[in-house]
Amino acid sequence: MSSVLSSALPAASATSSEPGTARASGRARPAAGILPGFGLSLGYALLYLSLIVLIPLSGLVFKTLSLSWPAFWATVSDPRVVASYRLTFGAAMLAALINGVFGLIVAWVLVRYPFPGRRLVDALIDLPFALPTAVAGIALTTLYAPNGWIGSALAQIGIKVAFTPLGVVVAMTFIGLPFVVRTVQPVLEEAERELEEAAASLGARRSQTFWRVILPALLPALLTGIALALARAIGEYGSVIFIAGNMPMVSEITPLLIITKLEQFDYAGATAIAVVMLAFSLLLLLAINALQWWQARRFGTAGTGSRGVVR
Repeated sequence: MSSVLSSALPAASATSSEPGTARASGRARPAAGILPGFGLSLGYALLYLSLIVLIPLSGLVFKTLSLSWPAFWATVSDPRVVASYRLTFGAAMLAALINGVFGLIVAWVLVRYPFPGRRLVDALIDLPFALPTAVAGIALTTLYAPNGWIGSALAQIGIKVAFTPLGVVVAMTFIGLPFVVRTVQPVLEEAERELEEAAASLGARRSQTFWRVILPALLPALLTGIALALARAIGEYGSVIFIAGNMPMVSEITPLLIITKLEQFDYAGATAIAVVMLAFSLLLLLAINALQWWQARRFGTAGTGSRGVVR
């Protein structure tokens, strides 16, 4: 018996000293080579990111630096440019808020209520992602023009949508809706029904349950979806130019103004306006990441499932 134990002890000690199984300070040492070729993969990823994103953006900034500060300020603060900022950012914010309200309602209906054709409606939510923006713009203009199906009815009560700033809001709302729905929907699917049942058992009304139990859990995902819809609407071009009317100082968006300056060979002026848009987009990106961090810190999850937009 002692001979068996003495022969087993060296084998056990040798096994414990093998790489990947030894313990240091009570913690298992991770096995080496989990991700082979990490250095090469990282270098390729950084090169690809530089070619696709960093170098073009750097070129944008460098081209703008060819302008002096007075020339840059004169370009970005021109009344026509400021009017385009006001329309672009204002309409995008209004469209994002509208999507925040109705996107939450749509997500709620799709998750909580079974009805015939629910899968079809759920699939149609992604239509703005797949539909070319020019096609969406033409379709919206056809519907909301004064002689269109919806526009003619609205014209009878004195509301004109196409070729006005209101048409810009409609187009931005159309392309931003999926971001809110696809961000809120997975969180709503994973919500614990027991909390709602507990609130009901304690005498809470349905409105109290929604405002105090459901909405606080959905708020981080809802804010993230609104921020994504806002960022998408700010850079939208194809679906807006057809329905906007593109009248300077009235219904001209900033992306269209950039295209106009490029057609006039004013490359420095176009890049100057684009840099302002880029700066605002970076601020939005920071806001989205902050919302995701808050959501992960509060709920221990990124707030989306396999179908979500934000990862």
